[in-house]
Parts: sequence; C-alpha cells; structure tokens
Amino acid sequence: MTRQYFGTDGIRGTVGEEPITADFALRLGHAVGRVLQQGFQKRGSLRAPAVLIGKDTRISGYMMESALEAGFASAGVDVLLTGPLPTPGVAYLTRALRLDLGVVISASHNAYPDNGIKFFSAKGEKLPDAWEQSVEAALAEPPQWVDSARLGRARRLADAQGRYVEFCKSTVSGEMTLKGLKLVVDAAHGAAYQVAPAVFHELGANVVSIGCSPNGTNINAGFGATSPQALVAAVKEHQADYGVALDGDADRLQLVDGQGRLYNGDELLYLMAMDRLAQGEALPGVVGTLMTNMAVEVALVQQGIAFVRAKVGDRYVLEELGRRGWLLGGEGSGHLLALDKHSTGDGIVSALQVLQAVQRSGRTLAELLSAVTLFPQTLINVRVAEGSDWQRNAGLAREIDAASKALGQSGRVLIRPSGTEPVLRVMVEARESAVSEAWARRLAEAAVA
Repeated sequence: MTRQYFGTDGIRGTVGEEPITADFALRLGHAVGRVLQQGFQKRGSLRAPAVLIGKDTRISGYMMESALEAGFASAGVDVLLTGPLPTPGVAYLTRALRLDLGVVISASHNAYPDNGIKFFSAKGEKLPDAWEQSVEAALAEPPQWVDSARLGRARRLADAQGRYVEFCKSTVSGEMTLKGLKLVVDAAHGAAYQVAPAVFHELGANVVSIGCSPNGTNINAGFGATSPQALVAAVKEHQADYGVALDGDADRLQLVDGQGRLYNGDELLYLMAMDRLAQGEALPGVVGTLMTNMAVEVALVQQGIAFVRAKVGDRYVLEELGRRGWLLGGEGSGHLLALDKHSTGDGIVSALQVLQAVQRSGRTLAELLSAVTLFPQTLINVRVAEGSDWQRNAGLAREIDAASKALGQSGRVLIRPSGTEPVLRVMVEARESAVSEAWARRLAEAAVA
C-alpha cells in the first residue's frame, strides 16, 4: 500500500499547505485515536488510551498542538502535554510513564515555515509501516465521535524537562564529571534550549549557551547542527574546550574541539565504537548508511568490527540494528544510535557518550580519531528527464564499471535517485579529492548523455 501522508520520518511539509494544517491535524489526531482504541478493544482493555504530545519551538506548534489534542479527545484518548521538549525526550517519557503513544510536533532541522508530526510507540521506538498504513486507512473513513462521557481529557505534564534532564545524566557513569571544562552549547533556538544547557551544567561544566533564545521563527536559523559555523566561532571566542551543536528537535549532533575543528557523525560513531572496545564490551558490528565515509568503514574493519550500510535515514539504521541485534549505528549528519542508552537517536546523550570517551581515555578528540582521515567525497546533483530510468543508461553503466575498477579498495561510487524530484545524486569517494572530482564529473556527464 502506497502511503499518502507518511514519509520516512512521519508527516512533514509547509505550514498552511496540506497536510500541515489545523484541520488535517484534527483529523489525524482522531484517526490515530481510533487506531489506538481498536487495539485496546482487541485486547479487551477498558481504560482510555493515553498519549504524550511534545513539540519544538516553531510558532505553528501552538496551532498543531491544539488541533491534535482536540482530535485525540474526540476519539476518547487522554493527552499529556509537555511543551517544548526534544524528540528523544518525548520517546523517553512515553516509555517511562507507560503511555500508549508519543507524538512530536517538529520539522527537525528545517526552517520555521515547515512543521511535521511523528509518532513513537509505547516502547519509545519508531512505528512500523503497517501502523502508518492503518492510520491512513482511518483517515479515509468518516469520523466516529465518542459520546460526551467518554471524551478524552488533557493536562500539562509537570516537570517533563526536569525528568528528561535526569534521564540524560543517567546514561553516563556515575563517576563522570565535566568539572573544569568550558562547553559552548548551541540548541539551534529549538526544543533543547532549556534542557541541553541544564544537562551539561548539572554535570559540572561551565556552560556558554548560544542558539537558546527561541522566538517562534528563528529555529535552525544560523545556529545548530546544520549551521555549525556559529559554534566554531563561539568556541574560539570563549576559549572553550568543546562545543556541542544540536538541531531543532535535538536528535542530531555536531561537535567542535578547542581548536575549532568540527567532527561529524561518521567520526563520532567511530569514536563511540572504539570507546566500547576499550571498555572490553562486545561489539559485533556497527551500522552506517550509504553515505557513511569509507574511511570509517576501513578503520572499523581493521579493528575487527563488521560494518553494514543501510539506506539513508536514521529510521533505516534503526531497522538494520534491530534485524542484526546490534546496538551502535548512525549517520554523518549526526543522528547517532546507542540502543543500550536510548531507543532512538539523541543528540545530548550522544554528546555525553563522546565526552565520556574522551575523559576516560585521557586523550583529545583529535588523538582518538587519528586513525580516521575522512576520504574526500564529491557529490553532483544531475537533473534528468522526468520518469527516466538511470539503470537502463548503458553509457552510465560503463562509466560506473570503469570508475569502480579504477578506484578498487580506495574509493567507491554511489548513484542515488532523489525521492522528491527528477534528480540523480552522483557521489564518488576516493583518497584524493582530485580523483573523486574527476570521476564524479565523468559520471555526471554520462548520466545526461
């Protein structure tokens, strides 16, 4: 079944345009509520389902929150509201409070005119395609309002942020302290603007906060994980030891050291893996994506750690980890998964894992990552004819074969069609930038020939 509304990470779009409208959010809340009620009826449960709704700092969050609340109440579902809270915080509290569903109103790293809605299961995990399809089926049916006596109730959850702060701190050793460190914390004017500085401060760090003054329209604007230049500049200005940048919903991380060097998710994933080996933990394998830098794969394999690539998107990394029973995975964008710490990607928890690794090694970030020199990657977006099948392009196939043979074990070729526009993404990775650039140009030319 083709999904009409759900994408790879919930439902997302421009506010005021379908499906990111108040009337659709009302219908969605009602449809999800009906799906929950049907599950309760099958199990013979007599209590009302209960959901948690959190959001980031977009001005449209007020509208979407109220509409979803009304939709859930109309289906007889109780609602707890957290206000601004990171996406992983909603996942944690849904599980900790034994609720039936977690709902996040956020468009993650997008600018404020966008918004979105995504869901977590009672275990704080992403929901499967089959559940999303059942919701879309319910959306196509006429509403079935419950009678007045069975309408859902709504209330604010007291100290949701404080509970999440304590959870984040619990993911590192009780002996860990950040005393003596100066950290710059950049929350992208997003959902973590209060909790992120609190976590690092309560662990002893001297915290300098930037990107922590949301006004409803400045989320991700020049700050955060997608604009790390502000963090690099602040680390240098304040002579800080490290800088931590999150995105608007705080599920991704970029980190800067005291020299102003920026480390991406690929490098941090390798560091987390090496820390586990150093602690004597079993680490059968790590999951990356099709875009994970080849240098990380080479370095992990040299350490005897299997490496598997999933499709791009933390959802697919999570699915691959589940299939293999592994714990560690991530993307270069900074979505990092440590499933023995949290059920979903968490930028704050990931930062704590990295800082803990640095602390107990007694070495700097640069020293810990000296074995990994990222391969240059050249990415060219090639516009192709609508409906064209690049896999039938014989000339491109010959060039791909030639490039693969020439690069051997020192590089790779990745051709990916865009999921939203007639564009072919041509990526070549090699040990030398001149080599990757030359092959990427040849492949791009062949793609349109």
